Amino acid sequence: MRDRIAVLRTLDPAEPGLTDLAPLRAVLAEARVVGVGEGSHFVREFTLARARLLRYLVEECGFTILAFELGASEAAALNPWLAGDGDDADLPRLAGPLTAGLFGELLGWLRRYNRSQPHPLGIVGIDLPNTLTLRPDLQPVADYLRVVDPEAAELLDRMFPVADEITGGSAAVSAPQWSALDPARQDALTAGLARLSLRMQALHPVYLSRSDPDRYANARRRLDAACHTAYMLRAMSDLFSGEDLPGDTSIRDHFMAATVQWHLSAAGPHARMAVVAHNNHIQKTPVRFDGKLTALPMGHYLAHNLGREYRAVALTHTGDRVPEMAFPADGSPVGFTVEEVDVPAPVPGSVEQAILDAGFTGEITLTDVRAAESPLTSIRTQSAAVETDVRQAFDTVLTSPAATRDDTVTF
Repeated sequence: MRDRIAVLRTLDPAEPGLTDLAPLRAVLAEARVVGVGEGSHFVREFTLARARLLRYLVEECGFTILAFELGASEAAALNPWLAGDGDDADLPRLAGPLTAGLFGELLGWLRRYNRSQPHPLGIVGIDLPNTLTLRPDLQPVADYLRVVDPEAAELLDRMFPVADEITGGSAAVSAPQWSALDPARQDALTAGLARLSLRMQALHPVYLSRSDPDRYANARRRLDAACHTAYMLRAMSDLFSGEDLPGDTSIRDHFMAATVQWHLSAAGPHARMAVVAHNNHIQKTPVRFDGKLTALPMGHYLAHNLGREYRAVALTHTGDRVPEMAFPADGSPVGFTVEEVDVPAPVPGSVEQAILDAGFTGEITLTDVRAAESPLTSIRTQSAAVETDVRQAFDTVLTSPAATRDDTVTF
């Protein structure tokens, strides 16, 4: 194992030299899509590592598309700011509290990085809205339908009163709001969205005769996102009540994978994309907890469809504490707070224990896990661990000796 571990000098993305990341080049040689993970949200070290990894992918490997675990509308609202518009302090207003908490420091780094670049880097959103609300995707659909299909626009307008009762700052708030709706109203909204989706597919030639292909494709994707959001509201409501179906959250990850491939196809055969998402989304193997299937993750679908052109870089740590979400939390705009909690010591067979066994107790390391001699059977996720064949789930694991709370998170 030791001969597969490289020691990194720093996590600082402003450090000029990137040569210590050179072991990645062989791992990523054939990749068109690289997942850049994190083992827990709201971790300062993971944010720094991601920024440095993105610099390496852009500057040394020619990656041109940065995809984030957020919705299309959220990304579109942020791109002018990332390119230099407005003030640094505008981010919370543009992003909302959850996105600012999840990615604020990383987005701030990207805005500063763009100041030195001739062509500023933007981002694309490949997820459902972080708020798990419907208005962000339905409003562009309504605007489009008013031009190409006014009757269908009227149908959508009748759905807005129900959709607008979902106003939460995260799934922790939005899913209970969905639960509080009368089941008949839930079903009417779901059925209405399905009807619009099928109509938009069937009337494709009519819509194209009244608009251009790009506007049609954008509206189709936004409506598809809204349909998935409605499903995920129900799925998360069931999860919080303990009545979830095994693997139900795969619907979200399948959407994410399809969106990644849509962007990749639209960008052309030479495009390379970095996907910034949680380890549990980028891993190639099914996500299971206590033996129960939680999800087929985005990385599972990407690995199946892209083969060796998809690579996954996980981020983990060997510390004894980690930021964790504590909910419910009355008064929090996102329904939870972030608190540092103790985590169990790494267990035998875990990638973290393998790092420690190799003698790396305080170093930042980069490990090619694909052909590790001994089985690696788990990796930390949040304050727990997911049991999986790490050698199949990821290609490389970056390990920090600590995982401390991002002190810019406001909740």
